Amino acid sequence: MANIPIYPGSSSFFPGDTPFGFYDYDYQFQTDADKVALFCARRLGYPIENIELQDINFYTAFEEAVTTYGNEIYAYKVRQDYLSMEGASNTTNLNSVVIQPNFAGIVRLSRQYGEEAGVGGTVPYYTASFHTRANQQDYDMNAWAQASASLAPGDTIEIKRVFYESPPAIVRYFDPYAGTGTGMMNLLDTFGWGNYSPAINFLLMPINYDLQKIQAIEFNDQIRKSNYSFELVNNQLRLFPIPTVDDGKMFFEYIKNSDRNSVIDPTVTGSTAITNVSNVPYANPNYTQINSIGRQWIFEYTLTLVKEMLGYVRGKYSTIPIPGAEVTLNSADLITAATAEKASLLERLRLHLEDTSRDKQLERRALEADYKQKELNQVPQLIFIG
Repeated sequence: MANIPIYPGSSSFFPGDTPFGFYDYDYQFQTDADKVALFCARRLGYPIENIELQDINFYTAFEEAVTTYGNEIYAYKVRQDYLSMEGASNTTNLNSVVIQPNFAGIVRLSRQYGEEAGVGGTVPYYTASFHTRANQQDYDMNAWAQASASLAPGDTIEIKRVFYESPPAIVRYFDPYAGTGTGMMNLLDTFGWGNYSPAINFLLMPINYDLQKIQAIEFNDQIRKSNYSFELVNNQLRLFPIPTVDDGKMFFEYIKNSDRNSVIDPTVTGSTAITNVSNVPYANPNYTQINSIGRQWIFEYTLTLVKEMLGYVRGKYSTIPIPGAEVTLNSADLITAATAEKASLLERLRLHLEDTSRDKQLERRALEADYKQKELNQVPQLIFIG
């Protein structure tokens, strides 16, 4: 086996010494790399104990620690702001920008309710018609859909509205300026001129009078006549009253179930939109801009990675023979300690990020305001005498 040199107690970092080179040309990273290597070596017992690693092993751990720190920071930001980010452009780096919350994601989630009510959303409504037949009350709209050229093979429809209604009551009611709308004016209505009747006595009736009159006409039709109505069950349409003439045109509105079942948002187009957490435009952090709090966490995490790496190296040989005895290496202790410390450091960072979340900050501000108000209530209130 070749005699591979181990860490001599000092090093000199050059760009290209790390596996990925994410921060190799960052001056602060270059400066700290050798300091971190010395810090880790001394924490592991150097120079009393040899550290069976080389400088590039320390640099690799240092690069990984910085990247892990950045990943935790930005993964937290994505979790907190993804509802506002989804659908936005991913062409702008978000490392150094403040995310502004918006309603885009909430509106996108609520469109489905507007779609069902026909007042919004992305599912288009289509209008079509068919011919009624004399004395035919039932019509199979599924058969109409299968025969329609506007639907793809196998597509189905859901009818949302049927325009089978009586003439509006207002066209059978007289001008409210023309008195009560009764008596001689019925003659005009006989010839279809009632809604064009002139104002002859210039008496403006209250609006509630018009509403009551309209309701009376509609209620009369419902009770005393075979009122216009329909039943729609599983796209089987039944009309009331039964049509009495051929070729009456029946209009209706429907949606295609393929449109409703589509999972693609037509309002978000192009290949530069944020569609999932993997293409949110966060990059590796700028090491120079990381403050002392973050750097201390990085130094400790680097030490943990180095400890784990050294444990695996020493685990290659459980014991080393020396004159008259054997030396047992502490591989298992190093790996066990490193595993626990990594988990502890990650948990500490995540708790710190959670404590600075938007909801925690607002909660803290509200609590602070309550305490301030309680303190101010202790101030004596002066009585003003004018």
